[in-house]
Amino acid sequence: MKVLITGGAGFIGTNVARKLLKENCEVTILDNFSPQIHGDNKSLVSDLQGKVLLIVGDVCDKSVFTAALEGQDVVVHLAAETGTGQSMYEIERYEEVNIKGTAVLMDYLVNDKTSKVKKIVVASSRAIYGEGKYKCAQHGIVYPENRTADNMKKGRFEPLCPICGIDCQMVPTDEISRINPSSFYGITKQMQEQMVLLFAKTLGISGFALRYQNVYGPGQSLKNPYTGILAIFSNLARANEPIYVFEDGQESRDFVYIDDVAEATWRCVSPETHGVEVFNVGSGKQTTVLEVVQETTKFFKSSSEVSVTGAFRDGDIRHNIADITKVKSMIGFEPQWNFAKGIHSFLSWASSQSVVAGAYEKSLKEMRDRGLMHG
Repeated sequence: MKVLITGGAGFIGTNVARKLLKENCEVTILDNFSPQIHGDNKSLVSDLQGKVLLIVGDVCDKSVFTAALEGQDVVVHLAAETGTGQSMYEIERYEEVNIKGTAVLMDYLVNDKTSKVKKIVVASSRAIYGEGKYKCAQHGIVYPENRTADNMKKGRFEPLCPICGIDCQMVPTDEISRINPSSFYGITKQMQEQMVLLFAKTLGISGFALRYQNVYGPGQSLKNPYTGILAIFSNLARANEPIYVFEDGQESRDFVYIDDVAEATWRCVSPETHGVEVFNVGSGKQTTVLEVVQETTKFFKSSSEVSVTGAFRDGDIRHNIADITKVKSMIGFEPQWNFAKGIHSFLSWASSQSVVAGAYEKSLKEMRDRGLMHG
């Protein structure tokens, strides 16, 4: 089986490629080696060199992308700009890569009669849910609107029931929950997955949108300050620099280990899996940001001063936990990594990498200068 991975030189793509090679797939990688993610590096990781076909190019370049698609059986479409905060002011760039790049793929599948592609797996995101699913003591299941700056300036960070306006309790968000992205990044991921599902149905091929939660693990970019709080905190802790925690530190995420993500992706690529479906891919567990900081500073025996600042960014959600019932029942995916084991693995790897200094502060300044960062 021939599989093209767009964005395949990145963190998730590299690990998916390793998994596909173990399953005897013939793998092609298309990647533009974006400096924000890769720095000056223009090469695949050493264990993939010579084992996959590498095409250096951009998914927005129709001639390059369509040439890479020739003869492929499956496309794993990971290429995208990532980062909720940055998407709120790099709007044209996010639209260009995430939406246009996907449109080039769809155009090829619809109009090129030589296409052999029978399946598409696209990386979606939990960002499409916005705040996600909550429960109000009075009104039951509700879907809160985006939190307001006025409330958060008063330290009122929890989402409110859209009916009565009182605090409500987060519950796991399932795939039939309301779609209500709170960032432009989330909007682009929503469009990506809807395009894939629509045209998969139109063409009579299989299509899967995987709503990845907060993916982490060894090999994650430590250079990109716009995504990955584990990478950000590990750089700061190793440099013994101050760590500023947004809001009250109780905001939470569903952290899913990279090996579990690669496994779930393979299960959709597998010839045994057919259909047009959306799946949450997560751990189904909740971890607060303050817990992440504490684990990181403890691991590195860091002298970083940790401050809970009350500051907040436009576009951030409060909590996140995925309901993974559907992906378990339909493709047999079961996470194998809990956060305690996963973060130790990530931090052990990070300790062998160079510290990347200054980039995170630059990213915050960019948001502050545009009025998107408060406090």
